[in-house]
Amino acid sequence: MNEGRLFEKLISIVTRLRGLNGCPWDRKQTHASLLPYFLEETYEVIETVDHEDWKTLSEELGDILLHAVFQTNIAEENGEFTLEETLRGINEKLVRRHSHVFGEKNAEGPLPAKMNWEAEKQKEKDRKSRLDGVPKTLPALVRAQRLQEKASYAGFDWEEIHQVWQKVHEELEELKGAEKRGIKKHVEEEVGDLFFAIVNLCRFLNISAEDALRKANIKFTNRFQHVEKDLCNRGIPLEEATLKEMDKIWNQTKKN
Repeated sequence: MNEGRLFEKLISIVTRLRGLNGCPWDRKQTHASLLPYFLEETYEVIETVDHEDWKTLSEELGDILLHAVFQTNIAEENGEFTLEETLRGINEKLVRRHSHVFGEKNAEGPLPAKMNWEAEKQKEKDRKSRLDGVPKTLPALVRAQRLQEKASYAGFDWEEIHQVWQKVHEELEELKGAEKRGIKKHVEEEVGDLFFAIVNLCRFLNISAEDALRKANIKFTNRFQHVEKDLCNRGIPLEEATLKEMDKIWNQTKKN
């Protein structure tokens, strides 16, 4: 396959870059030093998907592949593991955890298939809790949704979406009560509970809470920048504009 030859070429390029006569910057890198760049590349992939820029997505996925090869190259130099071990491991894992495809189990839909995956993973890792393995360093919204999904795959979940809506309204009322009492610690706790309930609602609506909030941030940024531009075009400094003026521009932008 042509893809195989191209992948081998990528490996040879990285090996040369890390070699004695290679690139000084590449030779200096470690597992840890590459992480900020890897995280940046990951967010660039997310942005290209948001913008449906498939040409750029192809380029960004190439950067992700580079990081995978780079990390395994460093591991081979350190005697930690090899690229062959990494590839063999993922191939075996995909087959093992898709027993409904490669084995005897059945999965009549995405949910049973994912439940099979999680059950097999739990057994492999010998974990005490189904919630183990969700990285604590994930963004809070992402982690909340993953924790809820993990619990759901084990059968711990609401049965109907109206129950989730009820929980959202319940948490909102509890937050209002805490705000009236004025104890900041309790207010913070209730805000967290409301966020968690909203994430649950997102999950039931098959929406990524993280994606939804990220897109809301983009929308707010675009609209506020339009307010700034409109005021600038009229020679009104932002600091001197009234809230009424800004609201009028905001609402017109929203309508358009």
